Amino acid sequence: MPEIPAAGAKSAYDKLLNAARVLFYSHGINGTGIDAIVKRAGVAKKSLYNNFASKDELIATYLTVRHQEWLDLYQQRAQKAVTPRDGVVAVFQAYGDHAEFAYEHGFRGCGLLNAAAELEAGAPGREAVRRHKEEVEAILAGHLMQIATDPARATNLARHFAFLLEGSISRAGLEGKSDCIAQACRMAEELMEAL
Repeated sequence: MPEIPAAGAKSAYDKLLNAARVLFYSHGINGTGIDAIVKRAGVAKKSLYNNFASKDELIATYLTVRHQEWLDLYQQRAQKAVTPRDGVVAVFQAYGDHAEFAYEHGFRGCGLLNAAAELEAGAPGREAVRRHKEEVEAILAGHLMQIATDPARATNLARHFAFLLEGSISRAGLEGKSDCIAQACRMAEELMEAL
C-alpha cells in the first residue's frame, strides 16, 4: 500500500499539518485535541499558534490538503486517459487510490465527508467539502459531455456517477478496502456503453 503522501516535514508548519492529517483522519476532528497534534508533531504548543491562528484554521488547511491530494491522484490517472470514458474511469480510480493509502488505523472512507459530518451546518469546512464534491461532479460532467449527444443527459449522468462514487466510498470505508469503488467503476463503464 502506498504511504499517505506528505510534504517534507521539516518545518513546524509541516510537522503540525502532517500530524493533524493523520490524527484527524484516524480519530476525527472532534476526537483530536491540540495537545495530541503538538505531541505527535514533536513541537512546542506555541509553534501551533505561530503557524495557525486556531484549530479551525488548521482544520481548513487539512481540508484543503485532502482536496489537493485527491486532485493530484486524479491528475496522475487523467494523464494516462486517452478517451473521455478513460477520464471518467480516472475519477473512480483516484478515489480507489485514496482508499489504498497505508492509513495508520485503516481506511475509514472519505476524509472530507468524515470531517463534514463533524462540523456544524454552515461551517466553512462543510462548504469546502461541498465545493470539492461539486468539482468532482464537474470533472465527470466534462468527460461525459464529450460522450453524450445530449448535454442534459451528460449532466444527469454526472450526478448519477457522483452519487455512485459517494455510495461506493462510504461502503468501502465500512469494509476498509477499495473493492466497492472498483465495482462502482465497472457499473459506470456499463452505463457509458449505453451512450
